[in-house]
Order: sequence, then C-alpha cells, then structure tokens
Amino acid sequence: MIPALADFALPFLRTLDPEKAHELTLRALESGLYPRQSGADDPRLAQTIWGLAFPNPIGIAAGFDKDARVPMEILSSGFGFAEIGTVTPRPQRGNPRPRVFRLPGDNGMINRLGFNSEGHAAVMPRLKRLQSITHRGVVGVNIGANKDSADRDADFVAGLEAFAPVADYLTVNISSPNTPGLRDFHMEEELDRLLGKLMEKRDALQKAGADTCPVTVKLSPDIADDEVAPICDMLARHGVDGIIVSNTTLDRRNLTSTAYASEQGGLSGAPLYERSTRLLAKVYVHTRGAIPLIGVGGITSGATALGKIEAGASLIQIYTGLVYAGPGLIGRIKSAFLAGIERAGAQSVKDLIGSKAPEWSEKGSG
Repeated sequence: MIPALADFALPFLRTLDPEKAHELTLRALESGLYPRQSGADDPRLAQTIWGLAFPNPIGIAAGFDKDARVPMEILSSGFGFAEIGTVTPRPQRGNPRPRVFRLPGDNGMINRLGFNSEGHAAVMPRLKRLQSITHRGVVGVNIGANKDSADRDADFVAGLEAFAPVADYLTVNISSPNTPGLRDFHMEEELDRLLGKLMEKRDALQKAGADTCPVTVKLSPDIADDEVAPICDMLARHGVDGIIVSNTTLDRRNLTSTAYASEQGGLSGAPLYERSTRLLAKVYVHTRGAIPLIGVGGITSGATALGKIEAGASLIQIYTGLVYAGPGLIGRIKSAFLAGIERAGAQSVKDLIGSKAPEWSEKGSG
C-alpha cells in the first residue's frame, strides 16, 4: 500500500494477497480515495536538480505505478516526485503468480514480478496527457527490456526515444534480478556499449530540436566493492546525469521471517537498508558528490530516510516501507528532515547531503 488509503486500512490490506492489495490501492487512487497533502512543503526541503524543481526529496520508487495510471495522485499525496515503470517496449505479463511475498517479521518483501508491463503504446498516451497540466510536478520514467528480446540494447534505446519527450527524467533499469541476464549490463563492456548507444540517441534527439532529458542509471545492491569505481567511472564518462542506489537484493542473510525466505526474487524493505546505504555512500565518495544520487532501499522511518541523505542521496525513494508504515511515513520523513536541518544549524536539506558518507562507506557489508 501507498498513500492511497488511510492508515486504518492497512490491517485489511494485509489480509489480502499482496498483488490484490496493490491493485486495490491503485484503484483507490484512480477513484480519488486518498489523503491529499494540505499546504505547501517547507521551502527548506526544496531543491533544483537537473533544472527540475523538487518541492521535497521524497519520491515513489518504480514498481508501484508501473503503467503511469496515477502519477498525479501520487504527487498530490505529498511526494516530491514520482517514477513510473518499469515500462518495456512490448506488453508482457511477467512471471507466474504468486510472485510477491510479505516478510512482516523483517518489514521486508520478496518479489519476482519480472517487468509486468502494459508496454510503450499503452503508457505513452497517459504521459502525454500530463503535458497539458500546469505545475504538474516531476515525473520520471523507468525503462527496461523485454524478457524475450533479441536485442536488449535496442529495447532501452527505444524506451529513451519514446519517453524522452514526455518524461522529466529517465531511469535505465539494468539492476532487476528478475529478468535473466539483465544485471550483465553491470559488466564494463556491456555497460559501455549500452550507454554509448543511449547517449548517441539522446544527442541525436537534441540535435533534432528536442529538450535534454536527464538520464539516470539504477544499480544493483549486490555489486562487489571493487566494482564500484569502474562502474561509477563508466557512468561519469558517458555523462549520466544521476545514479539510483539501489534495486532489490538477492542476499538473504539475517532474515527472521522463514516462511518465504527461500522464494526466488529480489528482497526489498528493512533488510536492504544497511547494504544499499553503504553502497550509496561508496558511490558518493567515489564520485565526490559530482553526480546527484537517489537513495532507495529499506527506508522505514524518518531516521532511515535522513540516513540516506547523510550518506549521499540528494533524493530518496520509498515503496516497501509504506506497506508496513502506511502513508503517514511521508510526513514523518519530512519532519525528520526538518529536525536534522535544525540540529545541524543548516539552511536546507541540501546542506546535509553526504555529511556522513565517509562513515557509511567504511561500514562492513553485513
């Protein structure tokens, strides 16, 4: 669940199959049954990144609104930005059900959805309609490749070409563990080739008169320490605008929920926090804060959200945390950010970015 139903609905939603609960939440948003934010955000939470105005640093992670059904409703709930997708060129059902499993004892989830997507043609009209809305807010599009594609490079290029005109930023998802072989794009040769093709297409679109669309890349939390530097250097060399750290993990250490711990898929939620935040800090330290980072993974409270900012994130994204904490989590995160600003004697949330990155980067991999 996300802020589509009030907190009191959480116990009911948890009695349902996770995908049924998710669909019910989407329908509630579509029907207007969700709490709206009252009033504007505190200006100390605002930032301008890639020329885009973010009223606060909190975004909904890709995976919730896969087909751009409710981006405006998400923004109205108090988020600073929304990322829709992952969107594949052709429609695909994803993996067989059941494919989503709650781990309540760990505040985590395992999913092996497998890029279930309505495809470019279905999503595009919805995004085009947003173009006519004044002050609509920031909406990013997460692009991926079809599972059975003969040319995954071409799928990503097609996603960039299709959505660059209608997205505020694009995310290249090379990090889902649920599409076989997708994480091979973390390898130097594969990543170099893909980024070369993507940036060549973006340059061509700009020369044809299109506006520049920022491109981010979403990384796996399971990359080894010695892979961080070469991957970051490759991203910087190709002029990537941002890095998202991170996707879900295959690691199952230290789980207390045993019922579904052996299920295949990516683990999200609280068990991912330490691992993803440590990687976030390593990326920040290596890039010296020169590339804006989006911190994702395991945010369940205001304190954990603030930890992402201090580890190097300019922006954060949440999803699984809302399943357990409910929509009130958004307000608690904002309060934690403001309290952190005041404790530090800072002017804005921007002043806190990376303030504890060296300490986080040196933590054990756990």
